[in-house]
Amino acid sequence: MGLRVPGCLNGFELAVRAILGQQVTVAAGRTFTQRVVDAFGSPINTPFPGLTRLFPTAEALSTASAEALGQLGIVKQRQAAIVALARAVASGELSLHPGVNIEETMTKLRALPGVGDWTAQYIAMRALRWPDAFPAGDVALHKALGVLGSKTAARDAQALSQPWKPWRSYAVIRTWASLPTPAAR
Repeated sequence: MGLRVPGCLNGFELAVRAILGQQVTVAAGRTFTQRVVDAFGSPINTPFPGLTRLFPTAEALSTASAEALGQLGIVKQRQAAIVALARAVASGELSLHPGVNIEETMTKLRALPGVGDWTAQYIAMRALRWPDAFPAGDVALHKALGVLGSKTAARDAQALSQPWKPWRSYAVIRTWASLPTPAAR
C-alpha cells in the first residue's frame, strides 16, 4: 500500500492546528480548532451548511488577547504560541510553505514560545513538505517503534530512524498507519 505525506494548502492554519493539538486527543484538537474558527474566522457564504467561516488569518490571530483565547479553553502556553506564531507570519518574519529554507524556518519555529521540536518537525513534514522531518518525541511513534516507556524514547526513535534518511517523513506516516485504529483497540 502506498502512503503519502499529507500536505496542506495553508501552512499557517496547519501550524495553529498543530499547536492546538499538542498533548490532547485528536478530538480535543478539533474542538479547539472549531472554537478558534468560530471566534476569529471570517464569515463566508457557501452552498454547504457546515462551511460558514474561513480559518482566521495570521493578522486576525496576531491581535487576539489572552483573555479571548482563554475563554475558548486554550491554556496559557498555547495562547502565547498561537499569538507569537501569528505575529511572526503576519510580519513576514516566518513563512510556512514548501520551498523555504528548512533549517532557518525550523530555528524560527523552535524559538517561538510553546513550539518545541515535535511541533516544528510536524509543521516541517506537513506544511513545508520536508521529506526528512522526524518528530522523535511522538508517543504514537514510540509505541510503533517499540520504545514507549524507555527513559530515552526520543533518542531511541531518532537512532532507529537513521536508515530511513532522507525520507523519514514517509517512514513516520507508515509507522503511524501500522498502529491499530482506536476502534480496533
